Amino acid sequence: MAVQHSTDINAQAHAHPTERAYIRIAAILSAITIAEVAIYYIGTFKSVLVPMLIVMSVVKFVMVVMNFMHLKFDDRRLAYIFGAALVITLSVVIALDVLFKTNVIEYATDILPA
Repeated sequence: MAVQHSTDINAQAHAHPTERAYIRIAAILSAITIAEVAIYYIGTFKSVLVPMLIVMSVVKFVMVVMNFMHLKFDDRRLAYIFGAALVITLSVVIALDVLFKTNVIEYATDILPA
């Protein structure tokens, strides 16, 4: 009897999204991916390419984690763990971007043809 009761509780814990919701999320993720590829090939966005791609990647990350990994139905502490990992990752990526833009190093200048 206890097994049946725990199964009922788990079934009622949260309702899974419908197929329509998954298709809508997949369409949004596809549209963001198409926009990322398009932005890469449009020359006018070269100066803000990396920040735009970072923002779109964060949006996609959040959508996948919250919907496909069902994080919005789980304990809030898991959301905090994913959020902390995202903040750390973004900090490293932004720091590396700033580092590479401000400290230009000429590599292998002695072996390049003149």
